[in-house]
Amino acid sequence: MNPIETILKHQRIAIVDGAMATELEARGCDLNDDLWSARVLLEQPELIHSVHLDYFNAGADIAITASYQATVDGFAKRGLSRDQALDLMKKSVKLAQEARDEFWSKTENRVNRVRPLVAGSVGPYGAFLADGSEYRGDYNLTEDELIAFHRPRIEALIASGADLLACETIPCGIEAQALIRLLTEFPGTFAWFTFTAKDGEHISNGERIADIAAFLDKQPQTAAIGINCSSPLHIPSLVREIKQNTSKPIIVYPNSGEYYSAVTNTWHGETSCDKFGSQSKEWYENGATLIGGCCRTTPGHIREVRNWAFQN
Repeated sequence: MNPIETILKHQRIAIVDGAMATELEARGCDLNDDLWSARVLLEQPELIHSVHLDYFNAGADIAITASYQATVDGFAKRGLSRDQALDLMKKSVKLAQEARDEFWSKTENRVNRVRPLVAGSVGPYGAFLADGSEYRGDYNLTEDELIAFHRPRIEALIASGADLLACETIPCGIEAQALIRLLTEFPGTFAWFTFTAKDGEHISNGERIADIAAFLDKQPQTAAIGINCSSPLHIPSLVREIKQNTSKPIIVYPNSGEYYSAVTNTWHGETSCDKFGSQSKEWYENGATLIGGCCRTTPGHIREVRNWAFQN
């Protein structure tokens, strides 16, 4: 059974965690690296455990593993063998599970809470390229080539006991199609699919989110459909477009509201945690039932989402 639907039987909204990289940087990690947060799996895994625990304490019902940038090819560039790379992917799940179990071992944390889930992060092919193409989708690969790229990580995440997969930051329909085909090799495994968006109707490569939602709605292993790593301003319109084309749960975890300059590698603009909380209420009213944060969000943002969602 879809584990997300199980949560939503008990509460009206499921809360996803926020940014991993932002919190790792706050703990002193240098992520100016092609491996991004996957580098910390190698060097300081205890910090990943700490971030997961902070998000559970802030109210997250679902943790996303630090495997977004973890690929066999990416680790091979650092001299790691295939087996070493796969072990690190499995470790990303174990770290989240251990943080979840530590949180859940305290009786007070179980009050009015469901046992949190661990979602294995499957970043797009563009994340491996580390050239921003997860916001363009211009890989020019075939479905079969994308399947071959994604298979080792998905096998590792499933083998390590992730409750479901988070196929996230997808910029193009062909990558979603490849992942759906790949999932059929793993019966009983569910995955959510979230896309980057260029405006209120289109994903990054220009395809209509309505068409993407209609396609994924027909796939039995789709756990939820939505948007991540995009501007909060586009979320209400995107949610409405998705809702008109699916009966699946809708998931959104946008960026904080700041914008990123690829020229200077810096973020600009301001956002506040309470504003993010009030925005998330609007996303829920438009149809989203899973809400969290992506780049530049913190446990404070997630706490604000939980505060309004469970205030009554």
